[in-house]
Amino acid sequence: MDVDRRKVSGEPSTSQISVARVGREHLSDSLAPHETYEGRHRFDPGATWTEQEERRVVRKTDLYLLSWICVMFFGLQLDRGNLSNALADNLLKDLHLTSDNYNNGTTIQLLCFLTAEFPVQFLTKRYGFKYVLPTMMMLWGTVSWSQAWMTNRTSFYITRAFIGACEGGFIPGTILFATYFYKTKELAIRLACFWSTLNVARVISALLPAGILEMRGIGGKSGWFWLFLIEGLLTFLIGAISFFYLPQSPTSTKGVLFRNSWYTEREETIMTNRVLRDDPAKGLTALKEAATWKDVKASWSDSSMWGLYFIGLVAYIPATPVTGYLTLTLKRLGYSTFNSNMLTIPAAVLQIITMLTLSYSSDYFNERAFHCFLGEFWILPILAALITIPDGGRNWARFSMITLISGYPYFHPIVSSWISENTFDVKKRAITAATYNVIIQIGSLIGSQIYRSYDSPYCHQGNKVLISICALSLVTFLAQRAYLSILNKRKEKIWDSMTMDERSVYQNDQGARELDGNKRLDFRFKY
Repeated sequence: MDVDRRKVSGEPSTSQISVARVGREHLSDSLAPHETYEGRHRFDPGATWTEQEERRVVRKTDLYLLSWICVMFFGLQLDRGNLSNALADNLLKDLHLTSDNYNNGTTIQLLCFLTAEFPVQFLTKRYGFKYVLPTMMMLWGTVSWSQAWMTNRTSFYITRAFIGACEGGFIPGTILFATYFYKTKELAIRLACFWSTLNVARVISALLPAGILEMRGIGGKSGWFWLFLIEGLLTFLIGAISFFYLPQSPTSTKGVLFRNSWYTEREETIMTNRVLRDDPAKGLTALKEAATWKDVKASWSDSSMWGLYFIGLVAYIPATPVTGYLTLTLKRLGYSTFNSNMLTIPAAVLQIITMLTLSYSSDYFNERAFHCFLGEFWILPILAALITIPDGGRNWARFSMITLISGYPYFHPIVSSWISENTFDVKKRAITAATYNVIIQIGSLIGSQIYRSYDSPYCHQGNKVLISICALSLVTFLAQRAYLSILNKRKEKIWDSMTMDERSVYQNDQGARELDGNKRLDFRFKY
């Protein structure tokens, strides 16, 4: 970590604060938003409000913004899951595909998904979330319903590529948009709501095909034809509504569907100033201020983020192959494909409960590392039990253990919030979130290769590998926490050696602050 005592000499400015305080939430007095900031007309350093007024603003945001973003996430998961559902209706046979062709299509989709991550972040910063996110939904919805007319391997590969390209970057873009409306300590539980929607969508996407696939023969078409057509059109409709629904910013919420603003003028003042006092960096970058390759370099060279990147690579692997093993266990018990899909619902419901509970606790205690550690540790003893349980029979015991692993407290929302609060630069935050999401997908690809056919059906070797990766993840969380603590102590040592006048001058050098970001001596990393 490169920390120094630049800009600590000279005469104090007239705007210097009387008491030098450290921490992101204490820097708003010395860091006014730019003139280009879309909420600048509501900025008021002296504004005050009651706790009830602030709660009312947050409730409105939850009602108008959070609820609709959850609907958009539902549309995302709907089109993610319909391909696997279509397999139950002889998709491979109808398109003359082998299982290898299917796997190749999945790989093509993933590669295009990863390729699109960074360009999408540049587009959202250039043209605004209001236009880019709904456009992405309408594009992948169009590709999704057009899959109904696939006839061969070539058309299958092409649609997989376009769906991956249109979906890549949507999740980090949506998360970044939400950060403009919420304080950092409110973010983890809201992000947990987003991912809970994905679990809800998994449940619904297991139920919808049961009826839609029965339409095989109508109009001379297959069941999967109607599945892709109906679900794709539904996603396109959600995207089209979102184009008119989403606001441009917290202070620009009027539109075709809303003749009046979501907030009153006073509520806009509360919204703007409460967010800026929590994270003044949000006022330094306009919503449509383009990111540059310089921001990419800053994101990748920030050592405080490297541990979180590594967490994205390894921490979600232990549950990945186990979750895919759940349906196979149910089939061993003699259940049909439909009933096996239905019995995956308990794992989805359990994860909603555990994820929301863990995220709420993380926000309440304003703590990240130990909560993520707890979410990862949940998996370790159950994996050990899977190894020790004798071979043969005991399928219900295996089903219970796999359900518990699949329903583990998913801490991805907490890590996303952790990244957001430690970057102190909105453009850098966008690139960092995209980088983290790309690395997660790479980890998912690794996780899907751990259970091998020669190790089936009980995968003892694979589970031993998963235990090792789980232990590595636990150590990584502790190491990341320790490293951030060391960085803070280095800053404190230099800060404590400065006089009060030096601190005041340092804190009021806005140009240096914007250049240094989270390297500043009065910025403290959260962990």
